[in-house]
Order: sequence, then structure tokens, then C-alpha cells
Amino acid sequence: MKNLKLDAQQVQDELTELTQNLRKSQLTLNSLPDIDVASTPSHCIYKRDKLSLLYFESTQPKEDRASHPIFICYALVNRWYMIDLDPERSLLRSLLARGLDVYVLDWGYPDKADRFLDLDDYINDYLDDCIDQALAHSGSTELDLMGICQGGTFSLCYTALHPQKVRKLITAVTPVNFQTPDNMLQKLSQHTDIDLAVKTYGNIPGSFLNHVYSSLMPMRLGIQKNLNLPKHLTTTESALNYLRMEKWLYDCPDQAGEAFKEFITLFFRENRFVNGGLTIGGTDVNLSEIRHPILNIYGQHDHLVPADSSLALKAVCPHSQYSELLVKAGHIGVFVSRKAHKLVPDTIVKWLAE
Repeated sequence: MKNLKLDAQQVQDELTELTQNLRKSQLTLNSLPDIDVASTPSHCIYKRDKLSLLYFESTQPKEDRASHPIFICYALVNRWYMIDLDPERSLLRSLLARGLDVYVLDWGYPDKADRFLDLDDYINDYLDDCIDQALAHSGSTELDLMGICQGGTFSLCYTALHPQKVRKLITAVTPVNFQTPDNMLQKLSQHTDIDLAVKTYGNIPGSFLNHVYSSLMPMRLGIQKNLNLPKHLTTTESALNYLRMEKWLYDCPDQAGEAFKEFITLFFRENRFVNGGLTIGGTDVNLSEIRHPILNIYGQHDHLVPADSSLALKAVCPHSQYSELLVKAGHIGVFVSRKAHKLVPDTIVKWLAE
């Protein structure tokens, strides 16, 4: 502590600024409307158990639309509306405006009845069923599949298992090599008794996972975040942006116990995409058999899915027509940052049209 030097004037200035920001933030919060997310109009075309299949129709005339719809599979963790948080920076709206009809799988909120759902149920039953529903609704025989984060892992498995239903595949911030040196989630998984956790909780609580994610960057996502809070709430626009993100972050569904345990074991611990030997529902999943065009979107500063984890996809899919897009953003910034707002949808639409 003897080397700690404080400038009295700087301390006074910072305290004054903090006090002013606290006053502004109080006024801002008192005047805010309800926090609105997922505001793009949609139609629910199918429901089953906890899940819903949402259809978003392109805002372009039919003659100007893409020939095939795009189906978006999000992760089981958190909620799909990350792609529709802010109307001004919505990936979903950008795709619709560029002529794509979009189907989104909303996994819903598992409860105790879903404790024994496994990856076979999610991939070969629920996901396959919803893709069949989307194909029937659109009148297409195949569609373009986009998987985000864990949803990208599911989409890779699905494309290997059901290749005839997928035309092109997009993976976004998707882990492939789960054991890169900078993968902090993998390190945590090696020191967690998953069997005991599932035995104790049944379904893994979403609040528990929130604490895990925060622990990966304790200063930035803890102390620093709280200290900077008044700055985020000084204007209506910045407050709405901040609170939309907070609403999404804490909207974390519980995880079906069996599927969670299976995912941690097969991917984080055994790294089956890279090491081989992956089976889902008794069927081998071999990514080297995928011949589809693949667009791999990854974040340069992603702390949840490091870039090297995503970039391993090229090696495990040697026979695909592989392309990639680097976004200079973090895990969430790939979808909501100003840098990505035009780059990502433009690249997706151009690539799908090739």
C-alpha cells in the first residue's frame, strides 16, 4: 500500500462526477418506459411442450426475397432475443429488411418434467421437428440453418445427422474445440462435479449459470460494472441500452439436467468434435462428412467462446466449402455492437445468395 499515490484533486473531481451522475440516473430511471425487447412482429406457427417456433416475415416484396428461409437455432442458455434486443441494432430486423424470411426456435423454460431430456431429444426430436414445421410452412425442401453459440454446436450435429434438410450452414460464436488454452469454461468444467450438481438440483438453475459467467471476469463484470452503473443511466438512450442487456443477461432458463450433464461431458471434458467418437441418439456424428457450405462467424474478443475454439471448425469440416467472418467484438458484441450492425447481416445475405 505504501506505493499507492492519490491525487486529492482527482479524487474530489471523481466523487463530484459520481454524485452528479447518481442524481441524473435517478431522474432518468423515474422517467423511463417499460424495457421493451423482442419487439419485431412475429407469428407463432408451432408449439410443443415448452418450445415455440416463431416466424418473422421479410419486409421486402415477395419477388425480392431470398429463395430459401433461414432457421435460427439459439442456445439453451439465455434467450433468443439477443438478436432482437434493440430495434435500432437488431440482427433479426436487418435480415428481414434484406429479404430473408426467418424462423426462430424459442426453447422456452424447462421445468422439473424436463429433467431427463437429453441431447438426442433436443437435436433429433425437437430441432428436427421444428425444421420440418418450417419446411412445411415455407414450402421449401431445404433451408439455411444458423446456429448461435451452443445452438451452433447443435446445428453442426444436426447437419451431420440430417444433411438433406440443410442447404447452407452458418455458425456464430460457436465452440468447436472446447479445450483451447484460453477456454475458461472448460477449466471450470474440469473441476465441477456435474453428477452431484444434477443429482442435487435436478435441473441446473439459470441463476447458478449467471454466477459462473460473471466469475470469468470478476472485476469487469463485478466491481467495475457496478462503479460504472451511474454513467450508463444518465440519459434515456444509454439507460435503455443498458437495461435491455441486463434484462437479457438475467433471463436465463434452467437447464434440463440430463442434457446439461451430457453436453459438459461430451464437449467440454471429452472434446468429441475434435477427438472423435461423438454419438447422438446412438448415431455417429462425424463433422468431416459435412459437405455443405459453411460460414463461420466469430468474435475477436470473445471471452466465452475464444476465437481459436471457433476457428477449429475449418479443420474438422475439411470437405465443406468453408468461409469465415471475423468481427472485432466480444461474444455479445457480434450481434449488438455498432461495428457488427451492418457487417454481419450484409455478409450473411451476400453469402447465402452466392
